[in-house]
Amino acid sequence: MSRLALALIPLLALPFAASAETLKLYTSQPNEDAQKTVDAFQAANPGIPVDWVRDGTTQLMARMAAEMEAGAGQPDVLLIADTVTLEGLAQEGRLAAYASPEASAYDPGLYSPDGHYYSTKLITTGIVYNTGAKDVPASWADLEQPEYKGLVASPSPLYSGAALVHLATLTGNADLGWKHYEALAANDVRAEGGNGGVFKAVASGEKPYGILVDYMALRAKAEGSPVDFVFPSEGLTYVTEPVAIMEGAANREAAEAFVDFVLSEKGQQLVADMGYIPARNGIASPDGFPARDSLKLMEFDAARALADTEANKARFSEIFGVQ
Repeated sequence: MSRLALALIPLLALPFAASAETLKLYTSQPNEDAQKTVDAFQAANPGIPVDWVRDGTTQLMARMAAEMEAGAGQPDVLLIADTVTLEGLAQEGRLAAYASPEASAYDPGLYSPDGHYYSTKLITTGIVYNTGAKDVPASWADLEQPEYKGLVASPSPLYSGAALVHLATLTGNADLGWKHYEALAANDVRAEGGNGGVFKAVASGEKPYGILVDYMALRAKAEGSPVDFVFPSEGLTYVTEPVAIMEGAANREAAEAFVDFVLSEKGQQLVADMGYIPARNGIASPDGFPARDSLKLMEFDAARALADTEANKARFSEIFGVQ
């Protein structure tokens, strides 16, 4: 090759490099899951580099607000824990409406009617128990009974997003309502910290029972931990790790490609391979998990949960005597 041709190679490459969109993703996924998601997306879209930041949802929202206030830009895409946070952003006009072609494979209740956000998985909350426990509860109401007094651990809705959604769902249920939480408090249920602390308490035998997200119990059971999991008869509460595009995203086309990928069959198979129940219809659940269509999901209204958030926290604090 001539010296002139060699000299032209970097010059010819510059326009391509400069045109490559770097997708900016903020996610609350565990680090390992986030890396797998990004790697799979880039394998399917090799022309789109991704710059991603991982933290808890609350911390990400605070970081994003500070960056935007300082004029430091914003992420293109959010992939975070719950729909309540995204419903708040949508109401503030912060999320772009996008009609993903993949939406037809999802139940309408799992995405925003205006396309502001889409669920990517189902993380349900049920009852974990130590296999050495004397009794096995079958329902949420069972935890109110005298035989469970002082034996149940629960995450706090003041700390855990999934627990806050759980609270909003159960207190909105006509058969349970706030009287269920009053009964739990009277039954000496310990409600503090997050799901990880609950799992440790039950697996160690410190508490025979706990209110917990499904994958922590079912993965541990498969690995030989002395725990099992109950899907309560009244139904399950759930969070869905939704994905959304920010209004004014600098890389809108790349953002749409990311949303379509995580909602696609390939993206949802990745969700199952990670050990979660896919949100998309027609994708099998991981081994040891119930089939997607067998789950009884309780009715949940993200907009109402958002409006009631502070009141729900305050009432919970009063009932349980915590701050």
